[in-house]
Amino acid sequence: MQSQSAMDFLTSKRFITGTLVILVVLNVTLLGMLWWQNTHKPEHRSYRITRQYSKHVYFARPLALSEEQSLQFRQLRKEHFRKVMPDLQAIAALKKDLVSESVKEKPDTAKIAALAGSIGARQTVIEKEQALHFQKLAQVCTPGQRDSLRNILEHVAVRKLQIREERSKEHPGSMREFGPAGIGKDR
Repeated sequence: MQSQSAMDFLTSKRFITGTLVILVVLNVTLLGMLWWQNTHKPEHRSYRITRQYSKHVYFARPLALSEEQSLQFRQLRKEHFRKVMPDLQAIAALKKDLVSESVKEKPDTAKIAALAGSIGARQTVIEKEQALHFQKLAQVCTPGQRDSLRNILEHVAVRKLQIREERSKEHPGSMREFGPAGIGKDR
């Protein structure tokens, strides 16, 4: 008798209607949450880049650096940034001049070429200093850590290119795609 009343309850209109109402409410709620997640992007906050002054050594954990190695890495990093900062500042000023000249009604192409050459020369100095900096970091590492350092540095270099490629895909037409050696693919 009890099983008969349970069957009657499960087949009753009231139970089926209640179940359908609960399912509809759950579906509407979940769809609303999905819609809200897709339409409300997280706020883009501006952060001040203070990477060169951070006391935390990024490589300490992945390389399993000792405390002494971390201190040496931190010191080498400070020295590196002190050494390249004048070139970074000069590049920023040269780029400002380059933009100013480029947007003039009649830009001086010789001046633009000279500014671009100066930027390139400064960038070459920075790249050389960075390679020497990596060499000094590697000298602090054990052979096993050196291999890990090489992998991390290669990943960082490749990741920067991937980020640029992703940005160009997000904004098609805003940037020309570049092939090997900076040669435009659309030429």
